[in-house]
Amino acid sequence: MIGGLFDAMQPAHICQYQRITYSMTPVFEDFDLSGTLLKNRIVMAPLTRSRAPRDVADERVALYYTQRATAGLIVSEGTPISREGQGYLFNPGIFTPEQIAGWRLTTNSVHAAGGRMFAQIWHVGRVSHPSIQEDGKTPVSASSKRPSGAMAYGYDADGKPDLVEAPTPRQLATDEVARIVQEFAQAAANAIEAGFDGVEIHGANGYLFEQFMNPLVNDRTDQYSAATLENRLRFTLEVIDAVVARIGANRVGIRISPYGQLFDMPHYPEIDETYITLASEIGRRQLAYVHVMDQSGFVVGETVVGAGETGFPGLLRKLKGYLPNTALILAGGMTRERAEKLIGDGVIDLAAFGTPFIANPDLVARLKNDWPLNMPIRSTFYGGGAEGYIDYPAYTAA
Repeated sequence: MIGGLFDAMQPAHICQYQRITYSMTPVFEDFDLSGTLLKNRIVMAPLTRSRAPRDVADERVALYYTQRATAGLIVSEGTPISREGQGYLFNPGIFTPEQIAGWRLTTNSVHAAGGRMFAQIWHVGRVSHPSIQEDGKTPVSASSKRPSGAMAYGYDADGKPDLVEAPTPRQLATDEVARIVQEFAQAAANAIEAGFDGVEIHGANGYLFEQFMNPLVNDRTDQYSAATLENRLRFTLEVIDAVVARIGANRVGIRISPYGQLFDMPHYPEIDETYITLASEIGRRQLAYVHVMDQSGFVVGETVVGAGETGFPGLLRKLKGYLPNTALILAGGMTRERAEKLIGDGVIDLAAFGTPFIANPDLVARLKNDWPLNMPIRSTFYGGGAEGYIDYPAYTAA
């Protein structure tokens, strides 16, 4: 459903890797993230788990993240900025006092274990369903186009939690866009109140920001239309500026997924121009980081590729030049070998791991010592209780 599913997986519960001897590399060294000191360059990527009763992070959520606090940086699962912005049941939001208090339990626990944590603030746009929305309202979007084949996690006709098809959305009126900008700013302030070290704006995976940026999805006629690149980027930059004004640029990151096609996001000729322009604007604002999600499929197995000059690999290699004071994170198909190569070559600064963190609370130690990995059980990814959530064992030598 969300980011973690795009990392490479193996069929067995335990995967044995050939032991490799490494020289010292920056992957396990400290990193200064705009004033937030990280103890290594490994990031736990955002992973939707749908384990929050009443959409509030509880003690079990706190334990889950604290078990993984050896990561240099944890980015929380997507946390909706409003009920309108929610597309999946049992996701902990960041818009009510109860939700803020729930997240504070998690951040206090992660900090006590020596970790750092950013909240991923999120509006799904059209990838939602009336069964999730207040009073059964129609989901909203930049667009009036239905996301063909997109599924939300809501209630079916029998009132049971299930994957449900996203309907045709209601296009946001111009004045409503300004409201959502301010809701992102308030969510960022709420996240700081909840004890997070910063926020990551979720601008990836076919959600609301991409619904504005993609000219084949955006069918507006106002100043947010697809008529110009400036118009298509206007909403994203307005949100960035509003969030920065509330909490400071050094506490703000953004996630993007150029060349991704999730939730009916077709490719378009101006992809490189769009994201290079966005990176240039972000670099000028000196945000803490840009978190790139690789959905291109250009990594096969353990092979490190991406030396090409076209498509996603080419764009990735260009982005760092537009971000002189902003860190670049890459997620998707990540392995230690790939992290070593891309960080060593100066292509990225930090390496994010998704699915491996589900089954390996001690992933950093396993990577550092070349210990075998537990493999996650797919049937327990979403919903449920402790099984497949907080019961994966740390490594124990035979």
